[in-house]
Amino acid sequence: MIPQSFVQDLLARVDIVDVIERYLPLKKGGANYFACCPFHGEKSASFSVSPSKQFYHCFGCGAHGSAIGFLMEYSGLGFVEAVKELAGQVGLQVPDDGKQAQHQDDGHDQLLEATAAASRFYREQLKHAPVAIDYLKRRGLSGEIAARFGIGFAPDNWQALQQIFKDYQSKSLSDAGLVIDNDAGRRYDRFRNRIIFPIHDRRGRVIAFGGRVLDSGEPKYLNSPETPLFEKGRELYGLFLAQKPIRDNGFALVVEGYMDVVALAQYGVENAVATLGTATTPHHINTLLRQTDRIVFCFDGDAAGRRAAWRALENSLEALRDDSALAFLFLPAEHDPDSFVRAEGADAFRSAAKAALPLTGFLMQELIQRCPPDTPEGRARLVHEARPLITRVAAPLLRLQLVKSLAEASELSQQEIEHAFGFQSQNQPRQREERKSGRRDDFFPPSPQRNARPQGRRKPPSTSGTLLRLVLQHPNWAARLPVDLLPNDNDEGRALIAIVDLVSLGEPIPAGGLGALIERFRETPHSETFARVASEQVETEFDEAVVETLFEDTLRKLHADTVTREIAQLESRIREGGLSSDESRQLAHRLAELLMEKRNLVTAGKVSDL
Repeated sequence: MIPQSFVQDLLARVDIVDVIERYLPLKKGGANYFACCPFHGEKSASFSVSPSKQFYHCFGCGAHGSAIGFLMEYSGLGFVEAVKELAGQVGLQVPDDGKQAQHQDDGHDQLLEATAAASRFYREQLKHAPVAIDYLKRRGLSGEIAARFGIGFAPDNWQALQQIFKDYQSKSLSDAGLVIDNDAGRRYDRFRNRIIFPIHDRRGRVIAFGGRVLDSGEPKYLNSPETPLFEKGRELYGLFLAQKPIRDNGFALVVEGYMDVVALAQYGVENAVATLGTATTPHHINTLLRQTDRIVFCFDGDAAGRRAAWRALENSLEALRDDSALAFLFLPAEHDPDSFVRAEGADAFRSAAKAALPLTGFLMQELIQRCPPDTPEGRARLVHEARPLITRVAAPLLRLQLVKSLAEASELSQQEIEHAFGFQSQNQPRQREERKSGRRDDFFPPSPQRNARPQGRRKPPSTSGTLLRLVLQHPNWAARLPVDLLPNDNDEGRALIAIVDLVSLGEPIPAGGLGALIERFRETPHSETFARVASEQVETEFDEAVVETLFEDTLRKLHADTVTREIAQLESRIREGGLSSDESRQLAHRLAELLMEKRNLVTAGKVSDL
């Protein structure tokens, strides 16, 4: 592992504005800098970079972090890689903190070297394979497009890779998925007599391969197995090249195969990606929603295509956001994306994508087709089949729209659907309940989306929540916190205790701003809490004119909360009974002391108003 002291020193030396400006054009606005967010499609600049806090935050999608976090998110780097990249920019040498970590890093690099060498070999082989070149030409691909995607050819040879790997028995070749070892102990190349499509990560490094047979043969497509470099449920073919076109076009196009991506790019539709032998996963959706706020799935119009579309819909429900849109484009039965764009042209394809069926329309269309609502039984089944889908939708407003559509189709009221699904409805009984309880919550529970921007009214922060925001604004104030009074039964309280523990161990408070403090707690149980509260801090910071007074008042409120809890515990023990006369006198005496202590706190600090 990289020493934490080095990470903190690195963040203290770099300026997050300089780091991000290497990748985005920033414009100064007040104390901060702004740009259009690189993680979701937008036309107005809601991506803010704070030089004083050394922290970035997008007011649109909620993305946030330090300079290290930006490199990880923007370039698809791991933590160690991002630290090395940042250190290289300021001329620092990353220290080796343990042979094991170095060994693991070396192993990762060896796998990347192996896949890169294999990719070069396959590209070179294509030049000497007339049959493969003829196949690509018949598919309408130019040499320029083949070169852009790094397309190659695996010879019809059991051990062709032995030409470039002197140690053909090296473990790194099997770990990278390039070779297969059979039960008899014989090793041979995984890919033979196939067109080879390199699979890149978001940095453009080759991490795996896909191979397509020439004309006939089974399996038609063969992918690398999952390896330390490659997890098919997390990667998308073509994303490295499509990132900028996705942002420029305002949407991402998801197709089913390598050739679809490449053929569309040949005709100028460059914002397409493909899944890798698996159904679309929630991770795929989240990855694309960081690039754009609209995703269009393109499937064949046959039964298989609609089944694949339905799987994509089911896997996207938890990832949906109210500020994004998913849609489905079904091509005519005689076409796939490759043939359609060749027959109709790029403009026709783009027009079809713009008119794609929204997810809500596709969902209701499929449900109604499966459960025709022309009888009471059909309408009941429609609601029954819709429930496990609609209850998984994380976006509250979109879920409300689906409830209304379902109510109309089933001839039930919105309130009846909400009751059947276990939702809290916005009707008169709820208002009576609110008056009785004296509180009002949001209609739907908050979305679990990690980076979603909070919508609507927020709950007032707890005492420990207010203290955490104050300490993030003034980290040195952590030394003034009374650790014995901090609650450990909520996330904010536990995060405060973690900061106090740093101070008590003699570790200095990070000097690299808010971003450095967040990085100090990366990969700890408190990382999400710090990141969330830091983002809120960027949106609404305490006024420096009153922040000292607020801090003192909140400490008094913390003290009062502790006293209140102890009073409640004593009163509960007294009510339970079973105490001796001495115990009763002691408890009554302590209770009187606590009541006087609370009264003094309220009088002195007006904590009841906090």
